[in-house]
Amino acid sequence: MALDNGIKEQLKQYLAMLESEIVFAASLGTDDASQKVRDFLEEIAEMSERITIEEATADRTPSFTIMQPGIDSGIAFAGLPLGHEFTSFILALLQVSGRAPKVEQAIQDRIKQISQPLHFETYVSLTCHNCPDVVQALNIMAVLNPNISHTMIEGGMFKAEVDAKKIMAVPTVFLNGEEFASGRQTIEQLLEQAAGPTSKDSFADKDLFDVLVVGGGPAGASAAVYAARKGINTGMVVETFGGQVMETLGIENMIGTPYTEGLKLMRQVEEHVNEYNVDVMKGQRAKDIRKNEFVEVELENGAVLKTKTAILATGARWRNINVPGEQEFKNKGVAYCPHCDGPLFAGKEVAVIGGGNSGIEAAIDLAGMAKHVYVLEFLPELKADLVLQKRLATLENVTVITNAATKEIAGSDHVEQLTYVDRQTNREATLAVEGVFILIGLMPNTEWLKDRVALNERNEIIVDKHGTTDLAGVFAAGDCTDSAYKQIIISMGSGATAALGAFDYLIRQ
Repeated sequence: MALDNGIKEQLKQYLAMLESEIVFAASLGTDDASQKVRDFLEEIAEMSERITIEEATADRTPSFTIMQPGIDSGIAFAGLPLGHEFTSFILALLQVSGRAPKVEQAIQDRIKQISQPLHFETYVSLTCHNCPDVVQALNIMAVLNPNISHTMIEGGMFKAEVDAKKIMAVPTVFLNGEEFASGRQTIEQLLEQAAGPTSKDSFADKDLFDVLVVGGGPAGASAAVYAARKGINTGMVVETFGGQVMETLGIENMIGTPYTEGLKLMRQVEEHVNEYNVDVMKGQRAKDIRKNEFVEVELENGAVLKTKTAILATGARWRNINVPGEQEFKNKGVAYCPHCDGPLFAGKEVAVIGGGNSGIEAAIDLAGMAKHVYVLEFLPELKADLVLQKRLATLENVTVITNAATKEIAGSDHVEQLTYVDRQTNREATLAVEGVFILIGLMPNTEWLKDRVALNERNEIIVDKHGTTDLAGVFAAGDCTDSAYKQIIISMGSGATAALGAFDYLIRQ
């Protein structure tokens, strides 16, 4: 294989930044897959005098470890790190050579304190935009602590292994041979699972905030920027910075930006937030809020943060259909992200539940990989934009079923069939499918707020035109509220509104 000239030019700039000699310790055979990896490594090595290739023996062939001469880094790639994982490969090169990872010092300190041996293995798809976050986080952990090692496994080259372990969602992480995590994870979340939660004592010295934002999506980030620009003490409680937008591949309605992607957009937004004096507390989830002398936000680790005002921007998540089999087969055939998990169903029959824009976009995407795609819509007609429906109608391996009420998802150790009821005839029908992608909209992350702030019948936070809730000093913004439309640009606007509303509240006190 050969890298195109554009990638080569970029790569040359990065290779010039290497701080030490690098060795590719490669375990290769005579098969086609090994030859592809050999060609890749040789092409990279030819571009830098600091890189050499050595033969090695490893558990998987083809694979290679990136290391300094005689020093095992613990970072290995089984298969080709191309597609979305090419960035993971470049970062691993730089970090193994000695360039410091861009991770907060407190996180680095926690990683270095781990004393038990941890060997992570991450199964990825090269089309998965969630996988690199996990791969890069675990590589950083391996770089910082010799007790930790990590291997990225490209599912396409190790399909037999993927099938044997019945992996039907990516990224899937194994720790010391046991399944550990699945789906997008931040370094904070992975560290918490591997080493335990952050002690509440680390929050003991937090000052009283003027504004405390709960949530790290577009609404929360916008609120934090607007509050910090007022020169007041601003904090953010963030489980995962970026929120639901990180699951969005293409964005074409961000005014002034004809095209961007969710991951890119939210990384830019995070960089924007970091330009201001905002105390961002990542990997933390709020579990309660109350009003005493000040507003108090209690975290799941027991820490209590005090603030004069709070802005709730907890966003939303994919809605469940709540039928038998959905939870039992999650990541075993039941999926919510066609871009990430679609390649695992190549040549198989799958179902998409939902006839809105998200569902039809998923069906179009999956039709290029799957043997056949069934689209199930509860209503008598699809709800997606007409342009998407016209595109769907051109695909010969797609069947649209309307008036379909999903009754059950069934199988043995993975999805094998889906049963639905025809709402017109009341007859049951069964589809022999191995994958079920559920895309029926969002539901607000507000369960922890019941009996704390007023919610509507859809469990959305009720706000006024200033973003005010019915609890004094507490505001809300974004998809967790009763806003009429759920759009990124609207969430950003509502975040700004809530921040300005909170500032006005502060100056009136």
